[in-house]
Amino acid sequence: MSDETATTPENVSAAAAKAAARPKATPKPHAPSPAAFARKTPKVAVVKSTYSDEDIAKAEAFGRVADDGTVFVKDGDAEREVGQFADADKSEALKLYATRFLDLKAKLDFLATRLKSAGIKPHEIDESLKLLEQEVDNPPVVGDLPSLRAQLEQLKTAGAAKKEELSAARKAAVAKAVEERTAIVEKAEALAASLGDRTNWRSTADKFRALFDEWQAHQRTSVRIDKAQADALWKRFSAARTTFNQSRRKWAQNRDAERAQAKSAKEAIIEEANAIKDSTEWVATSRKFNELMDRWKKAGRAGRNDDDALWGRFREAADTFFNARQADRDQISSSEKENLAKKEELLKKAEALLPVKDVKAAKAARQALGKIQDEWDEIGFVPRGDVHRIESRLDDVEKQIKAVEDAEWKQTDPETDARKSDFEEQLTAQLAELDEKIAAATDPKKKAALEAEKATKEQWLNAVK
Repeated sequence: MSDETATTPENVSAAAAKAAARPKATPKPHAPSPAAFARKTPKVAVVKSTYSDEDIAKAEAFGRVADDGTVFVKDGDAEREVGQFADADKSEALKLYATRFLDLKAKLDFLATRLKSAGIKPHEIDESLKLLEQEVDNPPVVGDLPSLRAQLEQLKTAGAAKKEELSAARKAAVAKAVEERTAIVEKAEALAASLGDRTNWRSTADKFRALFDEWQAHQRTSVRIDKAQADALWKRFSAARTTFNQSRRKWAQNRDAERAQAKSAKEAIIEEANAIKDSTEWVATSRKFNELMDRWKKAGRAGRNDDDALWGRFREAADTFFNARQADRDQISSSEKENLAKKEELLKKAEALLPVKDVKAAKAARQALGKIQDEWDEIGFVPRGDVHRIESRLDDVEKQIKAVEDAEWKQTDPETDARKSDFEEQLTAQLAELDEKIAAATDPKKKAALEAEKATKEQWLNAVK
């Protein structure tokens, strides 16, 4: 609906004014019958009641009624007959035509008021002026007709100015509307230009929908834009939407193809998982399931519904294997705990062999420890976290026994005694030689160095003895 055809209070008032402004047939001067005069009296009274006596008197000053009932009006320097009411009261006849003058003036005043309104339309101005011009031309009324015509001329001037004002306002409104609608188009084009692999299509669709709603609301509420401009803007907006729709359709097609490929890959992974789910090769099969999981992650998405169903099938196969592995581990763990308790008892026996004070005690401890170690090896594995603790305690027992054995060996080893005697002889000879050098030395620094060397070797000799 255009602004010109919209129903507004101003348009209703204008329509009423136009209807009231339509020229009425000028009654041919005649002598009305008393009955006819009586029928018109109430209408005249109703009109008369809307004007003050002063206004009516001013209008009556421009007219007169002849003895035969003919009514005349002074129109400038001339006098013109406007009607005839024989056998009627002259004052009533004059008031009737004066009231008609005031009615006509009221129409001009109404238009003057309308010209001050922002809601008046250019065509309303033209039509109202045209109708009033027809009515003001020799009207059958009594009043100041020259001033009425002057007022009409003023209204023509004011009407022309108002039309220029409305034209300028409309141009500004159209420019603003074009700017606002262009902004909507540019937002749509920016969205279309931003499309890519990382686009959130649902969010972008919502944004395009909101822009379209904004476009429609702007069409309804803004001033009408020139058709050529409106069509050009719509073409740009529509092109942006088409770009989005085509891109989204292409993305959806690619997504469907990728999902189909992912689904096929995951079906193959599930088949492999089902083939090895009952394996008892725990280490190798665990590595294989880890490999299948890596392939699953790289396979991509098959769509929420398919992914959930596929994952459930894969998880079922994996759980079958890993639950069986865990049950085996639980069984092994129970056995290892029993082994740990047995080895703890052996440790008590081994540590009870200490301390070893001599070679005889070391030999007895060695024999007892050997039996304990044989039993130790027969028991088997213990929990991994306890291996180092108990093994190190058993090693400590063996080290202490071995220390006593090594000490005895060093004392009784012939080669060790021979090496010790040779070293002692070498040191004694070197000390004698140093004594000679010290006695012959004359340089204080050299003598001090020789004495320091002698002191060191004397310490070595004492350590060997």
